[in-house]
Amino acid sequence: MAVVLLLLLLVASAVSADEDSFIGVNVGTAVSDMPSPTQVVALLKAQNIRHVRLYDADRAMLLALANTGIRVTVSVPNEQLLGIGQSNATAANWVARNVIAHVPATNITAIAVGSEVLTTLPNAAPVLVSALKFIHSALVASNLDGQIKVSTPHSSSIILDSFPPSQAFFNRSWDPVMVPLMKFLQSTRSYFMLNVYPYYDYMQSNGVIPLDYALFRPLPPNKEAVDANTLLHYTNVFDAVVDAAYFAMSYLNFTNVPIVVTESGWPSKGDSNEPDATIDNANTYNSNLIRHVLNNTGTPKHPGIAVSTYIYELYNEDSRPGPVSEKNWGLFNANGVPVYVLHLTGAGTVLANDTTNQTFCVAKEGSDPKMLQAALDWACGPGKVDCSPLLQGQQCYEPDNVVAHSTYAFNAYFQSMAKSPGTCDFKGVATITTTDPSHGSCKFPGSSGRNGTLTNTTSLAPSSNSTSSDSPPLHIHNVDPFTISVIGALLTSTVFL
Repeated sequence: MAVVLLLLLLVASAVSADEDSFIGVNVGTAVSDMPSPTQVVALLKAQNIRHVRLYDADRAMLLALANTGIRVTVSVPNEQLLGIGQSNATAANWVARNVIAHVPATNITAIAVGSEVLTTLPNAAPVLVSALKFIHSALVASNLDGQIKVSTPHSSSIILDSFPPSQAFFNRSWDPVMVPLMKFLQSTRSYFMLNVYPYYDYMQSNGVIPLDYALFRPLPPNKEAVDANTLLHYTNVFDAVVDAAYFAMSYLNFTNVPIVVTESGWPSKGDSNEPDATIDNANTYNSNLIRHVLNNTGTPKHPGIAVSTYIYELYNEDSRPGPVSEKNWGLFNANGVPVYVLHLTGAGTVLANDTTNQTFCVAKEGSDPKMLQAALDWACGPGKVDCSPLLQGQQCYEPDNVVAHSTYAFNAYFQSMAKSPGTCDFKGVATITTTDPSHGSCKFPGSSGRNGTLTNTTSLAPSSNSTSSDSPPLHIHNVDPFTISVIGALLTSTVFL
């Protein structure tokens, strides 16, 4: 089973129709068996994910990302914001330690200063813009300001009266922050970071917003929401929220600052009061979102203009507090096995979707060689695995070490047992991966036959060598009741233009 996200490379730096959009992923680490940074990067590379957003600037993760070409957004955690926003020297030290020390080997392209500060940490709001400016000044001093953009992610709940989008405006109480923030983004040619969660808009509407409208499913023309002021048709919540942000910025006289969606997704599992947090809906939303973004569809207000988006998130974070849905936004489980296979067929040449259900069993990184040898002996003996390809002179003899040989034997047993649960454990020294461990002429059982690279030393396995980066706060998303009522009226009426 494998999911392939083939992602484009350019970050939008201005609102223009000639730039390609990209899909990235957020990497949270509230995972009980968090894979090591090396394993995380192996998964990113195997899935051709070229853009990632980290919730901090973890040194081990940044080192693992070095020389991969993957474009990285690092973050200043909220708890460090007050110190950086009040001290130019503190900001400079943060940049020196977390950015300058890693570039150019690690391709850092953006710094997210805080996360949803106005709604989750309002006491830090007065220093937010100062923090951005201090961070940017440190980049200028190192001649990195042309390569690395500085911004701050916002919850879409700071937008009031978000439907119709043409009437949207930012919460006026934040004008002392928003106006200088927009001036900063404009002057540095950065972008407005926005978190967009149609799932919460849908859930909090109590049935007023149709599920299809939230999931990007096709709507008949008479069910599309129409902005009476602009006569623009809206077929999904995502576009409506993004355009509401564009209109809110224009209300403050800023019309040339692009938007990058820093978080969007759909949970695959929820509590009993969240019946629409399902694998099918998560698959539908994320598959349609990826197609929508990579096709450069744009929004009704800015058709054809990139709205690059980071999917929330790479892994299911089982250690997050809160309802069941908080733990189930990931595309993958911690062992690298997809939660679901994205429906990407027909999305064009920029996407490839492997639905051959390929998973492999490999030796777990850092396992005791003696335990590996004992497991290898069992697999080739009582386990009845055909280990003849491991004999000297045979196609899988090289490399001649217990890790490589046990990986072959573990996988052969796993495949022979039809990948049944529990058949890839071997007393804790084996784990499942979606990366084909075949190499050269050595084709592993279960392989599609394509050439691969031996990856048994960086298998996508849980590891005690986990990163310590922070995850974002619990999702807090408030939808204006007036907005819900207007959307509901439009979506349930027959409107022809």
